[in-house]
Amino acid sequence: MTPPTIYLDYNATTRLDEEVLQAMLPFFTEYYQNPGSSHLAGLTVNELIENACWQVADFIGGKPDEMVFTSGATESINLAVRGISNGKRDHLITLCTEHKAVLDTVTDHAVKNNLACSILPVQNDGLIDWERFEEAITDQTLLVSIMLVNNETGTIQNIKKISEMVHAKGAFLLCDATQAVGKIPVDVHELGIDLMAFSAHKFYGPKGVGGLYISKSVRKYLEAQITGGGQQKNRRSGTLNVPGIIGMAKACEIANKRMDHDATYVKSLRGHLENKLLEIEGTAVNGSVEHRIFNTSNILFKNVFSEQMILSLQHISVSSGSACSSVTTEPSHVLKGLGLNDEDALCSLRFSLGKGNTKEEIDVAVQRISGLVTQFRKE
Repeated sequence: MTPPTIYLDYNATTRLDEEVLQAMLPFFTEYYQNPGSSHLAGLTVNELIENACWQVADFIGGKPDEMVFTSGATESINLAVRGISNGKRDHLITLCTEHKAVLDTVTDHAVKNNLACSILPVQNDGLIDWERFEEAITDQTLLVSIMLVNNETGTIQNIKKISEMVHAKGAFLLCDATQAVGKIPVDVHELGIDLMAFSAHKFYGPKGVGGLYISKSVRKYLEAQITGGGQQKNRRSGTLNVPGIIGMAKACEIANKRMDHDATYVKSLRGHLENKLLEIEGTAVNGSVEHRIFNTSNILFKNVFSEQMILSLQHISVSSGSACSSVTTEPSHVLKGLGLNDEDALCSLRFSLGKGNTKEEIDVAVQRISGLVTQFRKE
């Protein structure tokens, strides 16, 4: 009999919440009509979509007319980076520890459009280097893209302070909040964010749907990247993913009710996991311990390659970094950005926990990992 999987990779994706599934099901059958249709059935679905839009926007502190639904955070980031222009400024800034969805998009866009691009280093704990950042922003800076929560280390950046510095130079701030929305309170107005990307499947919603918050101040500078049909006020054409949007709205509703409870529960599990694993000789936490999200722990296991560990753990799901390259022979660019050498970066594992985990699972995982570390160091 195959043992059940112990899933410790919630930053990669989450299991669809049962309540979310039930909310979505009628939109595959009873309410299957196109919300763009002018007949009564279509108008009914459109009204339900508008309600969902209000719910999602309110969850992040925005307004319905500031929301664009996309296929996920990667598309949202592409729309923000490739779509923004004021015809005067030509400088982009981001950090070396951003997700590849940002780094690849920013660098590609800069090369193709002859824009200046600054990819800034971070401190050894993953937090922004304020001196380097202040030096980099100029009157020619158009867009700064910095994530709220790092997907590999869980490091939380001071987005409010960053936004104040960005706006002081007349630039715009794009924030990849994919690992934050649904887990911790996020208010775009309080944080001073101009553009914010997020995905539903990171907080127990469906895959294939996400959003881009677009503040009124940046709206006129943003050009659509998907055209044809004029949906969503010409900001992103194409028939809406109705079940996905309904599911994301339901996931927001659940997260709003359970956020404090789930954070307390998961943080206690993360603490238990981390305390036990750090008892193993030659281990250390990568990134800031003080400024990080409650569910993530990135741990270095000296002289034990993560690829070997991941394959040997079998029914215990962990990763060596981003889900884009969960098992790789290449060292994580995030960990290298923190100053780790190639070998240590290749000997690090990311544990990301969720509300479905139990203390019993953590104990099993710790025991298995401890045994493998001992075994591999002897070989």
